[in-house]
Amino acid sequence: MSRTEPGTPPNPKGAERFNEERATHTVKSAQPDLETGLAAIRETVRALKPRPGVYRMLDARGDVLYVGKARALKNRVANYTQVANLSNRLLRMVAQTRRMEIVTTNSEAEALLLEAQLIKRFRPPYNVLLRDDKSFPFILLRAEHAFPRIMKHRGARRAKGNYYGPFASAGSVNKTINALQKLFLLRSCTDSFFERRDRPCLLYQIRRCSAPCVGRIDQVGYDELVRQAKEFLGGKSTAVQKEIETQMHRAAEALDFERAAMLRDRLRAATFIQGSQAINAAGMGDADIFALAEHGGQVGIQAFFIRGGQNWGHRAFFPTHTEGVAAEEVMSGVLAQFYEEVPPPRLLLVDRVLRDAGLLAEALRESAGHKVEISVPQRGDRKRLVEQASRNASEALERRLAERGTQAKILREMSDFLELPEVPQRIEIYDNSHIQGAKAVGAMVVAGPEGFLRNQYRKFNIRSAQTDDDFGMMREVMHRRFSRVQEEDPDRDRGMWPDLVLIDGGKGQMSSVRDTLEELGIEDVPLIAIAKGPHHGREGREVFHFPDGREKTLPVNSPVLFHLQRLRDEVHRYAIGAHREKRSRAITASPLDEIPGIGPARKRALLLHFGTAGKVRAASLEDLQRAPGVSAGVAQAIWDFYHPGG
Repeated sequence: MSRTEPGTPPNPKGAERFNEERATHTVKSAQPDLETGLAAIRETVRALKPRPGVYRMLDARGDVLYVGKARALKNRVANYTQVANLSNRLLRMVAQTRRMEIVTTNSEAEALLLEAQLIKRFRPPYNVLLRDDKSFPFILLRAEHAFPRIMKHRGARRAKGNYYGPFASAGSVNKTINALQKLFLLRSCTDSFFERRDRPCLLYQIRRCSAPCVGRIDQVGYDELVRQAKEFLGGKSTAVQKEIETQMHRAAEALDFERAAMLRDRLRAATFIQGSQAINAAGMGDADIFALAEHGGQVGIQAFFIRGGQNWGHRAFFPTHTEGVAAEEVMSGVLAQFYEEVPPPRLLLVDRVLRDAGLLAEALRESAGHKVEISVPQRGDRKRLVEQASRNASEALERRLAERGTQAKILREMSDFLELPEVPQRIEIYDNSHIQGAKAVGAMVVAGPEGFLRNQYRKFNIRSAQTDDDFGMMREVMHRRFSRVQEEDPDRDRGMWPDLVLIDGGKGQMSSVRDTLEELGIEDVPLIAIAKGPHHGREGREVFHFPDGREKTLPVNSPVLFHLQRLRDEVHRYAIGAHREKRSRAITASPLDEIPGIGPARKRALLLHFGTAGKVRAASLEDLQRAPGVSAGVAQAIWDFYHPGG
C-alpha cells in the first residue's frame, strides 16, 4: 500500500486532512463472483489498522460500488467477510468487489463528512442517494458596496455579505425578495446599473426601492434600512414591525401623511411575509424539520426550513437505492448528504430516533462551526410540527407513486407506438439552434422513467465549415456523441447508451442521423424523428418518422403525444438557451480578450484611455506605454500581437 503523510488543516473537508491508501490486490475477472470478492476484501483487511476512516468498494472496471465510514476500519471491513451475516444486497455487492480504497481520518466525525462528499461525487449504486439536481437558493445581502444589494443567490457562497436560507424553491425566494423590497426598499440592481443612473428607475416609482443611486436617500438612512432587514431576516421580525408601526404613528401625528402612507405600505409587506407562512413556526428560531414515510418499497422525506421563526418553504425528497435499508439509516444518510452543501441550523427535528444521531451532530458541528442539536420532540409545538411534516411526507409519497404509475403506463404505450422492444430507460433528444448558421449550437437532453436527467444534458459547439446546413450540423453532433460513447462504454454496460434517440426534425434529419450511425457501425439504437404536422402548432398533429421511411401520427388528445411533445419542447428550450448564451458572449466580447496577458483590469484601462479597441490596435508603441496601468512589457506584448511582422 502507498500512504500519504497525515495532515490536520483547519478545514475539515480539506483533502490534506485524510490519508489515502490503495490496495494493490486487484482481480481482473469482471463477472460477479463471491469468492473472488471475498479474496479482495481479505487482502485489504490484512493491511488495515483499527483507525477511523472511509472505505470504497470498487468493481473490476474501477467504478465505485459503495462508500462507507467506520470508527475502526479493520473491524468494519472484516465484517464483509462474514458471509452468514450479510443480506442479499450486500452479498451482491461483495460478489462485484475487486478492489478497495481506504482513506483514514482523525475522527469518526471527519469520516462521516468525507463519506457524504464521496457519495455525492461517485453516486455509488449500493449507497442511499439523495437526488437533488439544483442547489438551494439563498437571499444574499451583499456587503461589497456602500449601498448593499439584496439578491437571490445559488452555488458557492464566496461573495461577501449576509446569506439567509436555504429556501425550498426559486419561487419562494423570489416572493420573499419582492416582499422585502417593499418592506425595506433595498436596491436589487447590479453595481454597473447603479453607477449609470441619473434618475430613479421604475422600482422607485412603485415604492420597491429607495433610489440611493440618485441620492433620494442618504448613507445613514440606507444603513438604517439595511439594519432593519438584517434584524428581520435574523429572527427579530416582531421588533422590526413594532419599530415601523411606531414610526408610522409619529409621522401621522406630525401630519406627514405621505411618509405615514409609505410606512403603512411597508408594514403591510411585513404582515404579508408573516401571513404567507404555511406553518406556524413562531418562536422556533432556526430549525429544519425532517419526517420519513415508507410505502410500496419507496421512501419519501419531507423537510421544512425554519429561519428566524419564519417558514422558508418545504421540499420533498425521494432517495434512491433504499431497498433493504432501515428507515433510520436512510434518514441519517439523507441528512449527511443534504448538509454536505447546505449550512445546518442549530436545531434539527426528526420523527424517529437515529442510532448515530450523536455522531451526526458532532460532524455537523465541526462542519458548521456551531453546536447542532438533533432532537425527536415528544410534546408541544415542536411535536405538532414534526407530525405535520410526517403527514406531508405521506401525502407527497402517495402523489409520487400515483404519478409514477401513470408515467409507467404512458411509457408502455409510447413503447408500443414507437415499436420499441422494451420500455426505454434512457431517452436522448437532439436539436440544433442558430441564426442563419451563426453561433450554431447542438443540444442533447436526457430523460428517464422518473423525468429529465439535467446533470446529463450536453451542448455541442458546431465546428463544421458549412454551419448553415442543418443536416450537416446534426451529422456532426451525432458523430461526436456516439464516437465518444463507443470509446467510453464499448460494452454498453455503464448506462451511457440510449434506448431511444428522438430527433427534432423530419425526413432529412432522420436520414442524416441514420447514415451517421451506420458509418460508425451502430444499427441497433432505435431512432425516431418528430416533425410538426401541417398546422405547425401544438394543436397540429406531429408526424413521427421511422428509419425505414414510414410515418405515424397520434390523436391530438393522446397522453403519449403530450409526453413526446414535452420531450421535444425541452430540447428545443435547452438548444435555444445555449444559442442565446453563446450569442450574448459574442456581443460582449472584445478583440482585446484575445491578447495574452490582458485581463479585465488592463482591458478596462486601455478602453478608458483610447476609447475603442480599434484605437488600441492603431496606437503606436509609445502611445501604449503612456497608457495608465500598462507597463513597457505589456505595451510591447500588445504591439507584437497586432504587428506580428514587426
